[in-house]
Amino acid sequence: MAKRTFENGLARLEKITEELETGDLSLDVSLKKFNEGIELAEFCNRELSEARAKVELLLNKNGKLESVPFDSNSDEHENQTVPE
Repeated sequence: MAKRTFENGLARLEKITEELETGDLSLDVSLKKFNEGIELAEFCNRELSEARAKVELLLNKNGKLESVPFDSNSDEHENQTVPE
């Protein structure tokens, strides 16, 4: 069995959502798919949290490169450039 990745987990979650939205499934099958969807959503959330923790931006401060933790809620880094 292939290793679960964020991308295939998200694709499967999207497929489950489509299947549940049709309303053509029995209650038992719907509950099983819903449960699988919850597990996939939790997996994807963990993967995103781990990736967010690893992401760092390189900023040019006073002529030195400084590693700064990524903050997805901050607009501070939008207009800064990183020298190549």
